[in-house]
Amino acid sequence: MDYDVLILGGGIIGCAAAYELSKYNLNIALIEKDYDIADDVALVNSAIVYDGTESDDSLMSKLEFMGSELMPEITSKFNVPYKKCGFLIIAEDEASEKNVEELYEKAVARGTKNIRLISGEEVHEMEPNLNTKALKALYSTNTAVTLPYDLAIAYGEVAFDNGVNFKLEEEVIDIKKINKGYKVITNKNRFTCNIVVNTTPNEDYSIDIKEKLHRNKMNMDYFLMGENIKSNFSSIIIAKKEKERRLTVVPNIQGSAIVSLYTKENLPYRESLDKISQTIGTVSNEDIRSYRKAEFHKDSLIIDDSMIHQGYIKVVGKHYGLVAMTPAIAKIVCETIKNNNQNCTLKKNYIDKRRDFFRFRDLDNDMRNKIIKMNKDYGKIICACSCVSEGEIVDSIRRPLGARTIEGIKRRTGAMAGFCGGSDCLVRIAGILSRETDKQMIDIVKDSKNSKLVVGRIKEFEEM
Repeated sequence: MDYDVLILGGGIIGCAAAYELSKYNLNIALIEKDYDIADDVALVNSAIVYDGTESDDSLMSKLEFMGSELMPEITSKFNVPYKKCGFLIIAEDEASEKNVEELYEKAVARGTKNIRLISGEEVHEMEPNLNTKALKALYSTNTAVTLPYDLAIAYGEVAFDNGVNFKLEEEVIDIKKINKGYKVITNKNRFTCNIVVNTTPNEDYSIDIKEKLHRNKMNMDYFLMGENIKSNFSSIIIAKKEKERRLTVVPNIQGSAIVSLYTKENLPYRESLDKISQTIGTVSNEDIRSYRKAEFHKDSLIIDDSMIHQGYIKVVGKHYGLVAMTPAIAKIVCETIKNNNQNCTLKKNYIDKRRDFFRFRDLDNDMRNKIIKMNKDYGKIICACSCVSEGEIVDSIRRPLGARTIEGIKRRTGAMAGFCGGSDCLVRIAGILSRETDKQMIDIVKDSKNSKLVVGRIKEFEEM
């Protein structure tokens, strides 16, 4: 056998499963079709760590609660930003009011603590900038926000340092059962293994029973506010109407807010902006740092271990609470494999720590000067908007599973995420990536092989 365990998919679930399994004396590889790991994680600068109170689905609630209990220790250990926030689920009409009361009763029955029902008056006392009707609200102090991409990268880096073999730019074509274990066929190789952990199920794989997954989703308009927006909020807010989530406000790590509008129809930008203004107060174009459309998924996430006796386990479905559930799902997958594999023993020299790195913008001047004395590249600010130095960019490329694309650098460092959107620093960052990876500028890509930054030369120079 080439490997004891093959993990298919380098998203946040795949990386977390690799981290948990790397604690044991197993030969593990992870296969990812993209240039980088964690490409399934939305490029948002904060994600909600739910505690399960907002969900009608008892299984999803349990996974969210389990994950939220594990998250503080994980983020602290990995040096991933994590901020506790109050959580308000607001009922704007009678149907939603009944739904909020039901959510509260279910949470109490599950034993969830630090929650209570509050009146509309209390809601507006807590959040005076809220500009919507509130009949009643469920209030929780268990929730938090974290950086989802940073968390996924941290899982991957620690797994890499503990011997997991990451095979990037390999697409799985098929999975076949053989006499002992499985044969996994990619566009580049054929691997054999005892156990397959499939975090990207595909109904065309020979091993899978074809199944139609229910796709429960809505359209989502996502607004990232600037730091100077007049309406500030201290709590995560979900506004409900007719029992459906209508709008979410998330105070992010950086001090501004993310506002998401959920609709069944595809609204134009101006109409979406008007709708969020009706809830959080008047918002102008100048208040918006970035805007995009996305899909909001509400499918159940299923850990399918029905074939674990044959060495096959998969995670199926898409859900908005994925980040909160990740630590719990990874532990469940690991425990399931461990309980069905008698040769699974803990490593004695396990490294349960992420390699050190610096976020220059978060340091005081004394620490910055000390770092610059050690490495002068940290004294060269490349991205002025986000205060990202050349030293940080170089480190993001040289680290385990380092960035190989412009998007990879952006996600790891925050460069190009400021007000100018990279117009001032993009070329310099591409030059650093070209130098560090020993590639020509015409070979530098944004995030995939079809997204070259420079399509070709118009004139030959000795250097670019």
